[in-house]
Order: sequence, then C-alpha cells, then structure tokens
Amino acid sequence: MSVELGYLKNKSHLAVEESEPRFVSRLTKNTYAMVLAGGRGSRLHELTDWRAKPAVPFGGKFRIIDFVLSNCVNSGIRRIGVATQYKSHSLIQHIQRGWSFLNGQFGEYLDLLPAQQRISEDQWYQGTADAVFQNLDIIRGSKCQYIVVLAGDHIYKMDYGKLLASHVEKNADMTVACLEVPVAEAYAFGVMGVDAESRVVEFVEKPANPPLIPGNSAMSLASMGIYVFNTQFLIEQLIRDADMPGSSHDFGKDLIPHLVEKYRVFAQSFEHSCVGMDEDKTPYWRDVGTIDSYWEASMEMTKVVPELNMYDQEWPIWTHQEQLPPAKFVFDEPGRRGIAVDSLVSGGCIVSGSMVKNSLLFSNVRVNSYSTIEDSVLLPEVNVGRNVILKRVIVDKGCTIPDGMEIGVNLEDDRKHFHVSENGITLVTPDMLGQILHSVR
Repeated sequence: MSVELGYLKNKSHLAVEESEPRFVSRLTKNTYAMVLAGGRGSRLHELTDWRAKPAVPFGGKFRIIDFVLSNCVNSGIRRIGVATQYKSHSLIQHIQRGWSFLNGQFGEYLDLLPAQQRISEDQWYQGTADAVFQNLDIIRGSKCQYIVVLAGDHIYKMDYGKLLASHVEKNADMTVACLEVPVAEAYAFGVMGVDAESRVVEFVEKPANPPLIPGNSAMSLASMGIYVFNTQFLIEQLIRDADMPGSSHDFGKDLIPHLVEKYRVFAQSFEHSCVGMDEDKTPYWRDVGTIDSYWEASMEMTKVVPELNMYDQEWPIWTHQEQLPPAKFVFDEPGRRGIAVDSLVSGGCIVSGSMVKNSLLFSNVRVNSYSTIEDSVLLPEVNVGRNVILKRVIVDKGCTIPDGMEIGVNLEDDRKHFHVSENGITLVTPDMLGQILHSVR
C-alpha cells in the first residue's frame, strides 16, 4: 500500500485522526512550516507603499497571508514561522491579533521572524533561501522531521498533508508543488521538466522554451514556490549554499538547479492536493501581484458561484475577527435607496441611500447618499461622500472620497491624480487624495 493511500486509510505509522474533518497525521504534526512573507510586491504600486504584499487585504475581511496560514492549520501543521522584512508592522500586528489561538501547551505556535541581521550586522535577508538559512536555529529548535517552505503572497486552498505523503512515499529529498500552465504562459515561472515518474530532471527559471509535461505538449509544470524537505537535508544544503561564492541564495535560481542534478527531487501537480476544486477539476490559485490581477480576483468573489469557496466550513479561512455590528442598508425613497447587488459587504458597513453593484466592501465602509459604486473594491474604513461615482476602482484603506467626485469615469482625468493600470483600473490612496495616512495599514 502506498504511503499516500495509507495516509488516507489511517495506517498506524501515519495515524490519521478520524475525528478530524481534515487530513491530520503524524506527518503534518512533525512538520515545521516556514512562510516567506517579506516581499513588497512592487507591481501593486502604491497599494504596498505602507505594507508588505502578504498584508494586503483580500476577499472582504482577510489578508493575503491568511490563506497560506489557514492551509497550514487546516492541514494539521501548527508549528509555523513567518519571515518578514519589508514594512512589516501591519503584517505582524495582524498575525498577533488574529493567529494567537494556537496552543503552546500542545506544541502549537507561530514564530514571527523579522530580519534581524542574525548572520551579519550589515546583512538582511538576501534571497528566499537565505531567509530560511538565517533562521536555522529556529528550524533546529522545532525538532521536526520535515520542513515545508511556503510563499506568503498567493491565494489558494491546499492540503499540505497530501503533499507530505507524496514526498515520503517517493523517498524524496525535495518535493516541489507545481501548477499546470499553458506553454505560452510558462515564461513567467520557474518550470520543471519531469520524467514519467514525476522526478524532476530539469529546472529552468522563466524559460523562452519551457519543458513540457510528458504526454501533453500544450502544458508545462510551473513551480508554486512550495517546497517540502527532509529537515537535515535542507540544513545541509542551506549551509552549502551560504558558503557558495556568487550564489544569490535563492531557491529557484540556486538551490533547485543544484539539487536536481544530484538528489531525488520530485514534482507534484497541484490538482492532487488542491482543496475544493470545481467540477472541471481546475485548481484555484491566484497570484494577486498586480493591480489588474488583484482587481480581477476580487471581482471573481462577487460571482454567484465563485471559483474560490470562502463558505467551506470544512476548510475555513481563519483571520482576525473584529467585533463589528452587521452591515446596514438604509433609506427606501425614489433615487435614494440603500442597495447592494452581486456584492460582498462586510461587518460595520453602512450603505445609506446608494447603489453598490458588483463590488467588494471591506469592514467599516460608509457610502453616503446618492452615490454609485460599481465594479470596485473598497478597503477598510473608506468613507464615500454624497453624489460620488466609482467605477472599476480600488480605494485604499482610510480614504475619504469627497462629495461629487467621479473616479473611473474619465481615465485621462484619473491619471492626473491617481494610478491607472494597464487595463484601466484606478487605484486611489490617501496620499493621492492628500489626506493624513492612517498609522496602521
């Protein structure tokens, strides 16, 4: 019987807990997750001027990092480190407030690991591998047999237990979770060339001619930035890489190419561990790393049946739960009705005599009378004045939109004051409006 099958059928050496609605096993309990959450995400422009990309709000009440952390907890991995670097205050504060429920008495914890110049007084995290290397004492102290390295800035639902089971079954030194992407899109990823047994035989960063999936000339395997290692093996390889002259200390650029040539590196397609795939068996994964992709992923949430199911009680998305009153819609007069259609409206919101359509309102948004909000994303604590029109707009936290302002109606006018994306999405921030920036983003 395979390890993965044994994992699902409660083999004694993996000991699946039948009372759990998720696949929790000794594998996941013996794993430390290192979440790399230090990046700015510069392609989000001013949306990350005051926060790291993993701290960007998403989905009406969450932050981007909540999705990877929820995957860890739901998978049974409850020893987690989060490596931070760029403008990490709001990210750290969110984690402290929303993720303190892990119980240390049962060996559960979340380590916050800001760059501390642990190796050298003039050296911050130099690359993804270096961020892990600089925390080797934390990894050793976890006394875990496996390490899962995760990017903290993607939106997806994944059972890491299945990934770990595959890793053990194949006696791998390293396992890489991969997306199947069209060949025409593979140039933007690190791409795996694999044999018939899914062993990685080639790894190329952003190739012009990407390797193909065996038997499928239309698709390639792209790395998701999710790696499983045997702990001692990872420690040895990180020390080797740290001593290597000329290395950029990056998993994709340095470690993986070296390991593919010498060790047992395997790829696992995301569809084998994705949670909640649709009927077409298309795994949901989004890199909301640009203004356009962030807006598009947000608009997907307003569909009648979105591809990402946030109402799944067996695989919940955990976050900081503010104590807020219910959303409120007031006035029912001709031309002054508080209405929201095909929209997500979070707690603390008041829609007063205005129309909200195909939009996403985060917590504590106030929309005053005679305004129209359409195809827009309003982050927390936005105040929209009277007679305002917002179309295809992202409004950052804490903005006050003055009475009568129209944004998204005339893009040429918008470009004079705001950032307009390639696809015509207008980003509005407090700084652009000349307003005092909130101290916490």
